Amino acid sequence: MRTPDVPQARPKGFGFELFGNIGCPTEAAKSHIIKGIFAYDETSAWVGPPGSLKSALLADAAVAIASGADWFGHRNKCQTGVIYFALERADLVRRRLLAIAKSKGLERLPIAVVPAVVDLVRPDSVRKVLDTIADVEAEFYGPDFDGGTGMRGAGVLMFDTWAKLIAAGGGDENQAKDQGAIFANLQRIKNVTGGPHVALIGHTGKEADRGPRGSSAIVGDVDMLVTINGEEIKTASITKANDAPEGPLFSFKSKVHEFGFDEDGDPITVNIIEATDEVQASQGRQPKLTPNQRTMLLLLQEAGKAGLITEDWNAKAKEAGIGERRRADLTDARAGLKAKGLAREYMDRWNACS
Repeated sequence: MRTPDVPQARPKGFGFELFGNIGCPTEAAKSHIIKGIFAYDETSAWVGPPGSLKSALLADAAVAIASGADWFGHRNKCQTGVIYFALERADLVRRRLLAIAKSKGLERLPIAVVPAVVDLVRPDSVRKVLDTIADVEAEFYGPDFDGGTGMRGAGVLMFDTWAKLIAAGGGDENQAKDQGAIFANLQRIKNVTGGPHVALIGHTGKEADRGPRGSSAIVGDVDMLVTINGEEIKTASITKANDAPEGPLFSFKSKVHEFGFDEDGDPITVNIIEATDEVQASQGRQPKLTPNQRTMLLLLQEAGKAGLITEDWNAKAKEAGIGERRRADLTDARAGLKAKGLAREYMDRWNACS
């Protein structure tokens, strides 16, 4: 006699996965868009001071992603659509995207610019963003496209800038709770839309080497933090990543694109970016260090992966004779190592950069 089927109890809580069902990383590898930089269901932040070409850099990334091209030597693994939420200077964003496409001989690309004040502080604002994404995807992939069926639509959402994204909802970028509210709403958007990559464009503070402006909560909330610095030659460096090595990614510089001439005969231009190999060789050379910096770096390297909290690092440095007469020597040495990309700090713990 066949045993009657016993109805399974429906779970009442959140979904879960048993340890025995977790696949090996080689069986469930991360789904990359641009390998090593942009991956599905992750968030990156690209920060730099005014004039660092951060928006121009991400516009260049948008064209590469949408066209299926490699980007700064990083392989394009999945050509996909890009939605660029231009919370400021939307006209500049349009001209810049057009200039980059023209310089590469490209015409039709799955890129959409949303020139709107986007509020993501309040949960009820998520619906408006989701509706916008659905409208754009219908244009990209046809009116029958349904992201709810498991198909992935626009793979990358860019928000320019982070400060305007917070201010639009009356938030304060110095408040961790306001930043947390936005990240919670971004996750809600990812959950509904199949997990696109979210790229945030933001500013560094008054001291660029101290990371993003405002609350440091953003450092813990993103999967990758990229800081842009430099004068004529800019360098994009990973300063925090969940599963990628920290250090310089690539270098680039400004390039002027001319569209033509206006009615007065003056050129119509916009700044875009181009790769440069000028500093590649210099990146392999060890930066010049002061005696204090060399000693403090050695102490940090000896601590290994565990690193040192500031107090312990100071104590070891004092035992080595640093900061006994002038306490500021300790601060200066730490800041110098961080600025040179040789040390990083998170939640008062320091580690040597490999």
